[in-house]
Amino acid sequence: MLDKLKLRLPEGVQDYLPDECYNKRKIEDTIRRFFYLSGYNEIETPIIEFFDVFAGVKPSIEQEQMFKLIDPEGRILVLRPDITMPIARVVGTKMANDPLPLRLFYLGNVYRYGNFQAGKQREIAQAGMELLGVSDPEADAEVVAMAIQLFLELGLKEFQIDIGQVEFFKGLIEEAGLVQEEVEEIRSLIDHKNMLALEMFLKKLPISEQIKDTLYRLPQLYGDSQILEDAMKISRNPKCRAALENIYQVYGILKDYGFDRFVTFDLGMVHSFNFYTGIIFRGITRELGYPICGGGRYDRLVSEFGRDLPATGFAVGIKRLLIALERQGKLKQVPGIDVLVVAQDGQRREAYHLMQRLKRQNMRVEMFLPVDSSITPLDYARQRCIPKVVEFKVNAEVIEYEIGIE
Repeated sequence: MLDKLKLRLPEGVQDYLPDECYNKRKIEDTIRRFFYLSGYNEIETPIIEFFDVFAGVKPSIEQEQMFKLIDPEGRILVLRPDITMPIARVVGTKMANDPLPLRLFYLGNVYRYGNFQAGKQREIAQAGMELLGVSDPEADAEVVAMAIQLFLELGLKEFQIDIGQVEFFKGLIEEAGLVQEEVEEIRSLIDHKNMLALEMFLKKLPISEQIKDTLYRLPQLYGDSQILEDAMKISRNPKCRAALENIYQVYGILKDYGFDRFVTFDLGMVHSFNFYTGIIFRGITRELGYPICGGGRYDRLVSEFGRDLPATGFAVGIKRLLIALERQGKLKQVPGIDVLVVAQDGQRREAYHLMQRLKRQNMRVEMFLPVDSSITPLDYARQRCIPKVVEFKVNAEVIEYEIGIE
């Protein structure tokens, strides 16, 4: 009896069968071409990094979610949990003399422990881009616009980009003068939009009623540009008002691009606020109950590697894109074989040369290799829906058959 583990995969990883693998590669090819034509250069970093790379600025991934290894010298390694941090390492150590701004993109797998649901795995195929060296709202708008345009290029419909600003929340927290444990509790309750628990927790805090009211309203400040006006009316803190002005500036640029119809605002988006330093955003679609992309501004990160450099970017999950596109009927089957070539003894050279000529014409070609002597080439072609058979006979005769495919 076979060991059961031989027949299974570890939790959180998967096999990509031909149809899904074909669509995955098509998506990756589209993404790579889109980023490249947009002036971004591809970069690749190793799957294994020293743990220290991820131990500086508080990352968006907790260390408990990282796959850890020990090398022969006893040093802690990790399977990279994201790719932004390694890119910051490269930019800070190996690209110090490159002219700014730096526009970089990547495709690769990251590895994390996490909760399981559709599209949430331990081996995660990602694509993303980083724009480094510019702190202006123009850079933030470019990154958001790139996410929108990418989804349009992929044929995704009914999606939107939620935009937030972590400095708005930070301004309220600084004004309230709360300790770290209180801040984290409030952040978690707001992020999960747990209104009842948030109300009860705020009641116990010795802060002004005005700040309590604003914090309580944060999860409800979600929608179109009207919520920015509502937030401005209740904001007295200069940091909060500056954060709102920053969103207005980015939104104005996106309107100039004609992308305002894809944008909504969520001031209750406060995840990873110790990592991000300004605009944050996520892409969502009706077909999924979780984001397909996420990103924002992270101006402190590259300084961890010896270079003070503003930066912004986003990452998109390939698996989540596959699920969303499948539910919208956008995926395709692997294209069939165009020509079946049959070569009898003495004619393999000519048959093989024909196959190469056809492939140079972007045709899919297969050599007939019978696994059952009772199956003729024509039977085989009909079974596989191959529309054309080219047979090289012993006497050098070449016969072509057109197969009627229903």
